[in-house]
Amino acid sequence: MKLKKAKFLSENMETIARRDRILLNNPVIMQGMGLAPLVVAATTGRSALILSVAVLLLLTPTRMLAALAARPVPYRFRAIVYCGIAGVLYVAVYLLMRGWFEVEQTLAVGMYLPLLCVEPLIIKRYERPRKEPVLVALQKGLYITGGYILILMLMGCLRELLAAGTLFGRPVSNVHLLPVASLPAGGFILVGVLCAIWRGAVRAYKNYVHREANRTV
Repeated sequence: MKLKKAKFLSENMETIARRDRILLNNPVIMQGMGLAPLVVAATTGRSALILSVAVLLLLTPTRMLAALAARPVPYRFRAIVYCGIAGVLYVAVYLLMRGWFEVEQTLAVGMYLPLLCVEPLIIKRYERPRKEPVLVALQKGLYITGGYILILMLMGCLRELLAAGTLFGRPVSNVHLLPVASLPAGGFILVGVLCAIWRGAVRAYKNYVHREANRTV
């Protein structure tokens, strides 16, 4: 049993990594998607939460509806279908968020809420000529959403803690370790550090799996 499991993991590691959009193939860490909202708007835990809710309500529904609507549409016009569906959904999402969050909090993330309608994280799927089944769109959409929300919340809370010593506006520490973390430049620095650590951990995990497989065999 151990031998079969080791061979399976070794032979299928790359396939497993491609499908795991949360840890092994996170869309931000491995593909650099969704960086603009992440480094500019996600400066606090609250702003990251607002962006997370917007992504949760936009990404998977857009992908599923586009999988249906784009079937009879020629390949060259699919981008319009994806962006159009995301734009229509955004109106409903924005009205919902105005009811859930204070107006000032929603406006604090600025133009990066409507820009989600053309964010590659949401509409990049149209680049693939092969049409996507709805169930596959649901599954992949949820995985990508989970992976992006994980990074959003991690970065938002980390930046708020380093810059202001607070979490969701509540004091945690009197020490402001990195005030520049609240600026876009600080966001890029932290994303770079996070990507380096994360990718190193993924590479170490893959090497470990291959070593264990070879040792077992």
